[in-house]
Amino acid sequence: MSRSTAYRWLHAWRACGETAFQDGRHGHLAKLREPVRTFLEMLLTPAPETPSREAQAALQKQFGISVSIGHLNHVRRQLGLSSRAARSKNKRFASSPSQEAHWQEGAGGLLLLASAQQTGLLTILEEALSGLASRKPSRLASLSSSSRFRLSLTLLFLGAVGLHRTWDLRSYTGDALALLTGRPRAYGYFHTERFLAEVAESNGAEMLTNALARWTTGLWYPSTQSGPCTNPSACFYVDGHRKPVYTDMLIPRGLVGRLSAILGCRALVLLHDARGHPLLATTHRGDHHLTLGLPAIVKRYEQETGPGAVQQIVVDREGMAVEFLALLGSEGRSIISVLRADQYAGLDSFTDVGDFVPLRVSKQGKILREVAPASITLPLPEQKGQSLQLRVALIRNLCHQVPLPPTEDEREYPKRWDADLNWEDRRWWDEGWQATPASRPATTPKLIPIVTTASTVDAVELAQMYIERWPLQENIIRDFLLPLGLDTNHGYSKKPVENSEVVKKRITLEKRLANVQRWAEGARKRSHNASKLYRKRCKLTKEQATELYRALNDHQIELEQQGMEHWLLRKTMKEQKALADAEIEKYQQRQWKAYHTSNQEFAKCEKYCREQREILRALEDLTVSKRTMYELDNRKDQVMTVFKVALTNLVMWTRDHYFPTSFAQATWKRLAPFFHLPGLIVQSDETVTIAFCSFNDRQYNRDLTLLCERVNAACPHLPDGRRLHFFAENVPRPILNMQKQCVA
Repeated sequence: MSRSTAYRWLHAWRACGETAFQDGRHGHLAKLREPVRTFLEMLLTPAPETPSREAQAALQKQFGISVSIGHLNHVRRQLGLSSRAARSKNKRFASSPSQEAHWQEGAGGLLLLASAQQTGLLTILEEALSGLASRKPSRLASLSSSSRFRLSLTLLFLGAVGLHRTWDLRSYTGDALALLTGRPRAYGYFHTERFLAEVAESNGAEMLTNALARWTTGLWYPSTQSGPCTNPSACFYVDGHRKPVYTDMLIPRGLVGRLSAILGCRALVLLHDARGHPLLATTHRGDHHLTLGLPAIVKRYEQETGPGAVQQIVVDREGMAVEFLALLGSEGRSIISVLRADQYAGLDSFTDVGDFVPLRVSKQGKILREVAPASITLPLPEQKGQSLQLRVALIRNLCHQVPLPPTEDEREYPKRWDADLNWEDRRWWDEGWQATPASRPATTPKLIPIVTTASTVDAVELAQMYIERWPLQENIIRDFLLPLGLDTNHGYSKKPVENSEVVKKRITLEKRLANVQRWAEGARKRSHNASKLYRKRCKLTKEQATELYRALNDHQIELEQQGMEHWLLRKTMKEQKALADAEIEKYQQRQWKAYHTSNQEFAKCEKYCREQREILRALEDLTVSKRTMYELDNRKDQVMTVFKVALTNLVMWTRDHYFPTSFAQATWKRLAPFFHLPGLIVQSDETVTIAFCSFNDRQYNRDLTLLCERVNAACPHLPDGRRLHFFAENVPRPILNMQKQCVA
């Protein structure tokens, strides 16, 4: 101890006595030893709603210690005796019921809240968030269950009130979100974004995704009915969706379909059932291919719903990779897709083509589309000599004509542009030449080959199953998920990763370099061997020609000595010389063949050597121009994607159960006015009654009346147990100039 401290304590003792040595710091952990904690448990267990201020006074009186309110609340939460939890139990949607009516915007959204309670969505979310709070010490654990519950409702209903991201809460002034979350005012940006970050960092994306799979399956396939797990013929649709991410840094890129551009993006894989309900969605980096995402999402879905739940899968042509189809087919799954344009070249590419039957007929009885069964065999690129046979539903679109593909002769010898004209009309260089319309090219109906790995299939059924993918999956994405904010990004934190684009280019160039080096060495050897063979054959040709001409000269001398007439000698020698020249020509042909082979291989060797230098230059340039790639943290985005998919299913379930039958195919754009409808709310201990403001359209008002009747007949309950009642009446609205009218 220093001398100054000793003098300071001595001065304090002389001034205040023993009280100068009392520790005035409050809330120290050492103060709540076992006797104190036992006394606190005995005090609060019978009455957990006791305020902490009364407990503080009891501890001061019993033990003579002073504990701060904050530390006392912390200890109470550890003991499970929080006064806040006791007071808010079964009263999450606070506010003491009042008979006084008050005007509320977005009152129709309470139907979504009641539906969330009825379908078990709120229970699923609460269980998942409770599991997160217990797994990892974080701020989630210090939040009360009521706060976690309301924050999760804030994230769930953001899209329902027209907000797409938590940042939009900064300028949000409405009351609809507060009504749906049971608060006087909605949570702000800071609290909501912090909660989202805590959920993402606590592995919430994984737990919420698994919970979504369980909930959607139970929602659309209850255990009392035949669900997809017990129906092998159930069809599932899998598709990819990319949403652009605009940033100055290089992130994994992919083709954004709606923009027709390759941009930095996030890739989503969505799983829909046969009726178009989105069952599951996962988020990946932008260059994630559908052939990788499909097996992953199917595996995750089956982990939550049972093995073998997904047997029949319909996927876009992006999944039309032969190796991929063979792999899934070996697992016993039936894959339905459409062939890419580079995988067939017309009707001749198919075998076992059956008779065409009508598939689509106009009102006038005209056949618009027809279909026929067929087969096609595609080679497996990675397995030489192996192939995959697919069954085909060959659709012929009679309304869409395409030019006939050119034949091999036409590709080699293309026709002139004026080949269809007479010789007199081809003199286009003459003055006064008149142009005529070009002849119409030969066309054929467009083919749409729908393929499947199944061994036997009905062509009409297969074609209809794939065609239904467009309204059942593409339209759900366009009409529900996108309006509810699926394309909105959440979370932009990044970490440097290996540049996948550079790696792909480098692998391709290195593979090409290895091949070119091998080819160059082979061409060099073949050129050398051909040169040796050429010299050898030149020598052989010379020897053979010398021998033949020597024999020919000897024979001529012999005939001259025999006294043969000159004209006959000349004729005979000419004939024998022709025979000798023919024999020599054979040797010369073999000689020149070796010569040309040597030149060709030499040219190849030169070409490959030049290409090696170009590839090495490209590799060096690739290293110099390499940019650092950053990968986005997709955990926040996946959490919000789960909430958006859950909200989409909730809206579709509410539409099917409460709205009139004319709304069976209604989209979010048509349903939103009913959920945004304002009204007068009257609350009691058992009911919440809402009198809606009418629309300006008669048909909408008739639909609203039917909606109220169906809701009142079903008697849905809010999370606090009160029943929900709707009425469609002409409710008086607040008028701003009422005072002015009264004065007038």
